[in-house]
Amino acid sequence: MWQSSMFDLAINGAELIVTCDEKNRVLSKSSIGITDGVIAEVSSAPLPAGKTFDAQGKLISPGLINTHTHLAMTLFRGWAEGVDLQGFLERVWAAEGAIMNPETAELGTTLGALEALLGGTTTALDMYLFPDAAHKGAVRAGLRHISGPIFFDFAGLDGLEWADRIKFARSWNERMKGIGGPEVPLYLMPHSTYTCSPEHLHEIASLAHELGASIHIHASENIKENDDVARRFGKTPTEILSETGILNQHTVYGHGVHLSNSDLESLGNNGIAHCPGSNLKLASGIADVTEYVSRGVKVGLGTDGCSSSNDLDMWSVMRLAGYLISQSRGPTKSNAEKIFRMATIEGAATLGMEKRVGSIEIGKRADLIAIDLNAPHLIPLHNVFAQLVYAAGRSDVSDVWVDGHNVIQNRKSTLIDFSALMLQVQDCITALTSK
Repeated sequence: MWQSSMFDLAINGAELIVTCDEKNRVLSKSSIGITDGVIAEVSSAPLPAGKTFDAQGKLISPGLINTHTHLAMTLFRGWAEGVDLQGFLERVWAAEGAIMNPETAELGTTLGALEALLGGTTTALDMYLFPDAAHKGAVRAGLRHISGPIFFDFAGLDGLEWADRIKFARSWNERMKGIGGPEVPLYLMPHSTYTCSPEHLHEIASLAHELGASIHIHASENIKENDDVARRFGKTPTEILSETGILNQHTVYGHGVHLSNSDLESLGNNGIAHCPGSNLKLASGIADVTEYVSRGVKVGLGTDGCSSSNDLDMWSVMRLAGYLISQSRGPTKSNAEKIFRMATIEGAATLGMEKRVGSIEIGKRADLIAIDLNAPHLIPLHNVFAQLVYAAGRSDVSDVWVDGHNVIQNRKSTLIDFSALMLQVQDCITALTSK
């Protein structure tokens, strides 16, 4: 028990607290005490604090964790419709060439981070160009934002040649500290096996080992990707990643839709970001995540970017993931419970952050959301996990805390002037559509 007689913040009298702890306890009429951004007490009685939040009629849960996204691509929402993955990449890369720079990356990421937070997402693994600009935008909105140096064989829009990318990566940890924001792990982000050669992937693996960094990479998103990589290298993406040493580091795949038994064995207990909405929309396929979990692979949920999935709604991702598991494996009472954990504590484990976030336990960071239960679609509450996964939505999220800071209050940002942000976004979009 926390020794102080008063906490910085107390969330008192919650109707329900969904802990997502090891026992998956759901507590009734309980309170949470927070000090220095850390959960310090969970009690059946109201707690004294410098600030209090009346949680009567609310469900408190861990913040949702988006394990794969591209936040700046909110600027391209609806820009690449009616195409498969390869057609999508062709269209979006052209749009990026028209307007993307550090300023627009920061702007798009701020917009994406705000959308994510309003929907209850508190942590996101975000791969994109200009990662320092993106990190500034996300931190400005209050998100726990994991960005990182991105790698291609070629000079991208950022103009960085390979040696410059390595140099930038070595400075990334200090750059993050300079920007500030909630604590996050160090990640390196090679784009894919079709944009990074095996030689360069081997160099990234060595650098990650040296820096103690994790790795995030797109892999086996659709069959054509696997076929193209096999035609070029005679191997699957996972075989390349295993042979180059990438999988010796903690690695998170974006998508991982088409993996063989051999691939899963090589992947081991690394992670996969399951993005069912994006995968279905681009006709990329359906990942058999139940099989992945049974083989020891960690699975979290992701939205992908708004240019492919159109929004950053983790509630719709949960719902789709649940439906797909029921369709492929049959409906079970525990499906909803498993899916909600994928969006919280299992998502944290996928990112290597399960000791910091993902559950409501003493000693963890206070990344929390309040869900207003006073809505027709949430009454009656026979099964809390089924209600969360199959009935609740982002409009039900009233308040969000990251590191104990109330970044969303009564469905509005406490940090971002939304009207001013919209004017900036509109100017950016006008520039895009006029080209």
